[in-house]
Amino acid sequence: MAYTQAQLDALEAALAKGEKRVTFGDKTVEYRSIDELMKAIEAVKRDLFEQATATGLWPGAPRQIRVTTGKGF
Repeated sequence: MAYTQAQLDALEAALAKGEKRVTFGDKTVEYRSIDELMKAIEAVKRDLFEQATATGLWPGAPRQIRVTTGKGF
């Protein structure tokens, strides 16, 4: 599922207020606990990161070039 930054902001705002109910647009979700809300935030962050790396907005792992030499090179 594709999440948006606005959805992540709504989740984090609810966590900051200590609420378990999040409303975004015309949908409302009530989480059973703060831990469940925190897991949802982590899932959204992970998905946003995967979207960014897939589209090239966030670079993947850096490439490393290792050069080794011996005598006489």
